[in-house]
Amino acid sequence: MSGPSLSSIATVEDVVRLIDARKPDHVNVGFGDMPGQLRVKYVSTERFLSALDKGLCFAGAALALDHGDVQRPARGVSSGEGVVFGDRLCRIVPDSVREIPWESPSRNLLFLADFEEPEGPLHSRNVYLRVLARARARGLRAFHSSEYEFTMFDETPRSIREKDYRDLRLATLDNSYLLMLRQGVDSGFYNALMDSCKRMDIPLEGVHEEMGAGFMEAALAYREGVRAADDAMLFKTVAKIVAQRHDKLITFMARWSNRADGQSGHIHVSLRDAQGDPVFHDPTQPRNMSRRMRHFVGGLQALLPELLILFGPTVNSFRRYQPWIFSPVAATWGWENRTCALRLIGGSPQSQRIECRVPGADANPYLALACVLGAGLWGMEREIEPDEESTWNVYENLDKVAPKHRFPRSFAEAIERFDASAAARDLFGARFVDAYVETKRAQDEEFAALVTDVELRRFLEFA
Repeated sequence: MSGPSLSSIATVEDVVRLIDARKPDHVNVGFGDMPGQLRVKYVSTERFLSALDKGLCFAGAALALDHGDVQRPARGVSSGEGVVFGDRLCRIVPDSVREIPWESPSRNLLFLADFEEPEGPLHSRNVYLRVLARARARGLRAFHSSEYEFTMFDETPRSIREKDYRDLRLATLDNSYLLMLRQGVDSGFYNALMDSCKRMDIPLEGVHEEMGAGFMEAALAYREGVRAADDAMLFKTVAKIVAQRHDKLITFMARWSNRADGQSGHIHVSLRDAQGDPVFHDPTQPRNMSRRMRHFVGGLQALLPELLILFGPTVNSFRRYQPWIFSPVAATWGWENRTCALRLIGGSPQSQRIECRVPGADANPYLALACVLGAGLWGMEREIEPDEESTWNVYENLDKVAPKHRFPRSFAEAIERFDASAAARDLFGARFVDAYVETKRAQDEEFAALVTDVELRRFLEFA
């Protein structure tokens, strides 16, 4: 492909040179909404070049769209006095450029855009950038990677609706952990996924069959800053597209069945200083755990219960926070302990890190990463010491967990804890917290009023 490499694009001038060399007729421009879905439109090259300087407009109310395009109330965007559902200005991000593998060369460039004021504080990518700026102000560089569990079905969006979401066919009939047999049979999907990620510069470190019918896991490689968050959002979108182009369907729903384990979106995080030296490693300390790593863990342990709604963003998310399905139920920490919310991983100075096992696969990657980084920084700023390490199976010893570290029991409780959190408003901005809480309360009220199939089976005859 002619022109500058995509990895070299950093400025508006670089983008102009790229467009001049490739001469596309259209360019894809999009943004991540509040649930973490990628929303994109084709823009003519002429309009795109103009927008590099002047900006490009999207409907502000799109930021408050829930799954299935349910319009949620969000103060100043889709609810409140004076709201007219107008367009809002976004700025194209030059170094966000990717190449869409299934599009023709005449329209295969993708750029992300960030909302400006007044909607800027509600845009999840901006929320992450706000927290990242806090890290950089302390001379710190943040590195992240994400792992996603998901389930694949031998279904299509049309077939699941025709079945009313019942008797769905899984891509594998039984547990097939790492089985080459199953992965070989579905090699068409796997190859397309790996090839698509490579073309889009999404660093897919590994993908394999997990322990469960149709259950799979993918791990993304470490990246610095917002690039890691972009990778995660794009991966979830690309995986769904590739599956549907192979007449299959993928879900990242936190728990799609009572008979299945929850689906997680684990986050690995580490910090380096301005010189590139690891911050979490100190050979003079027990387990090489530096004071700043301890304080990072302390901040996470202190804030996870009140920030949980960012990791579990839907009513369904809280079906996952149950013991014995490898999902955390309290803000605990331990070295190599997968029953804890925070699993600490040792090794070389470069590899020592924290795995946050709290997010569901359904979490918005920008908000989940902002939460992990923000809570850790909050602890470092206050030099918060974590409680005693959990060296035991947390599920078998819940009585050892302090009440303050227990997670909210319900979606509704998590919403109110987040609303009351002074730390959340400090880290993410009061305007974002108010809008996010409003959208989640609306979702909770909607589902609280629904009659479920379980209620019918339990009460219809006998009540």
